Amino acid sequence: MSKTLLIDYTEFKVSPQMITESEQRNDGRVIVSGVLQRANAKNQNGRVYPKDILAREVAEYSRINVAENRALGELDHPESSVVNLQNVSHNVRKVWWKGDDVMGEVEVLGTPSGNILKELLRAGIKLGISSRGLGSVKELQEAGTVAVQDDFELVCWDFVSNPSTHGAFMRPDQVNESVVKKFNKYDKVTNIINQMLCDITCKCSLPKRTK
Repeated sequence: MSKTLLIDYTEFKVSPQMITESEQRNDGRVIVSGVLQRANAKNQNGRVYPKDILAREVAEYSRINVAENRALGELDHPESSVVNLQNVSHNVRKVWWKGDDVMGEVEVLGTPSGNILKELLRAGIKLGISSRGLGSVKELQEAGTVAVQDDFELVCWDFVSNPSTHGAFMRPDQVNESVVKKFNKYDKVTNIINQMLCDITCKCSLPKRTK
């Protein structure tokens, strides 16, 4: 079987209050933790990742990328199996298992893409964290379901705007969720991105967003 680029999503949610508290607890850094991916369950793309295959790839990713502090990911998925350093937004600091869930601790970096990601999270925008890998799939008896095969290779986890897996959420590390406030998920993403790009590249000033 020929390998193709496999992209799958896990939904998470944070609030501006939680981002602020994470910065206070982590010397100005934004650190989020939660579910990165799920094994043995059909996702909304119709794919199932067998746990033995995913466990092998997660262990290798942790042994090399995480251990060497280069478990980098991008803001939005490129059509490539290579991580583009110019678009890096975050670094995975830890990976572990909780049942069939791959758990992770992720630090948002102070890069241009990382600053955009931080502003989106600060505004309460609903995003997803998404696995990127190479591999083949095989159809199962259940209609619309395919299983990822043994040739799967995990590339990274990216932050994306269109999450699709139900029931998985991430949160800033060591934050009390009782203080979470509700924010409108229809906040204008474009205005936030334009503000960040303007601040980073042209040093101009756009009108501040109203809360």
